[in-house]
Amino acid sequence: MIEVSSGFISGLYASVYGYLLHYMPQLFANVLSFIIAFAVFAVLLAILIVLFVYMFGWGERKIMGRMQSRHGPTYTGPFGILQNMADVLKLLTKENIVPKNADMPLFGMILPIVYAFFVFALAFIPLTGTFVGINTSLALIAVFLVLSFIPILIFLAGWTSGNKFGSISAQRSVIMLVSYELPLILVVASVAIAAHSFSFINIVSSQSHIWYAIALPIGFVLFFVIMLAELERPPFDIREADNELIAGWLTDVSAPYYGLALFLDYTRMFTGTLLITILFLGGWNGPILPPFAWTMIKVIILTVFIIVIRATTVRMTLRRLLKIGWLYLLPLAVINILASYIIFVWF
Repeated sequence: MIEVSSGFISGLYASVYGYLLHYMPQLFANVLSFIIAFAVFAVLLAILIVLFVYMFGWGERKIMGRMQSRHGPTYTGPFGILQNMADVLKLLTKENIVPKNADMPLFGMILPIVYAFFVFALAFIPLTGTFVGINTSLALIAVFLVLSFIPILIFLAGWTSGNKFGSISAQRSVIMLVSYELPLILVVASVAIAAHSFSFINIVSSQSHIWYAIALPIGFVLFFVIMLAELERPPFDIREADNELIAGWLTDVSAPYYGLALFLDYTRMFTGTLLITILFLGGWNGPILPPFAWTMIKVIILTVFIIVIRATTVRMTLRRLLKIGWLYLLPLAVINILASYIIFVWF
């Protein structure tokens, strides 16, 4: 039986409903309480995403600057903290140039749709045992089902631009993402087998004594590598490489849409690191500090590690990337799921 609930929204709904019931009929109080509770959750989630995106954009510049013997953002605000704000204002004030051969309005709709998919996926991922938008017994399946549409949307983003370079780059990204989907599914299945559940909250609860990063080290390494590929981060930055002159399937995106593309990349990073934290690092489990603090600490550590990888690795060719996915990651994923079955089911 599929169960759907939300501890945060339900608790807030009950409080608001009890207050409004004194001033309006039961039906209106019921509807308005649900709208208010859902709106509060949406606003809090939006604030959290914006803060992460902003701090990640600043932190990536500073960390990479220090690793490359330069300062990074310095002059705009203390420690350059306002540099991202200046960049956002610059992008918003520039003209949005649309390619002549672009397939409008589909070309203008793709990026907002892709971003909406990631936000919708975040609604299923709990930050604590109660702070979650949609808590369902099939949350794990729901998240990866939503994210499975991303390769199709990326292909449409490149194809509708009317630029052959954007289209070819989109095809490269789709080939990479699809080749890593099968090992990703097997690794996720191994976690579900270990936890005997598809619920994120149950998966975190099952790691109260030992993290799956320790119990299933092969699965943890595989999932981390696959997430780098799914996020198109170095050394898997097939879409956009520092030594190329085009931006892959985002080649023809300009001005505000380019700002949205950057926002999308950092939101993808937040989603990926949060999934790693939930599935393999015990989620919000930890002593002394509040659960939310433990979730954010683990996400930040993973984010810093991913930035370090970007600054210290070189981009792989598409041929080598596909070879790694099919000849190494897939067999290791099969071994990992067999190990998960033997450890957590057989014994």
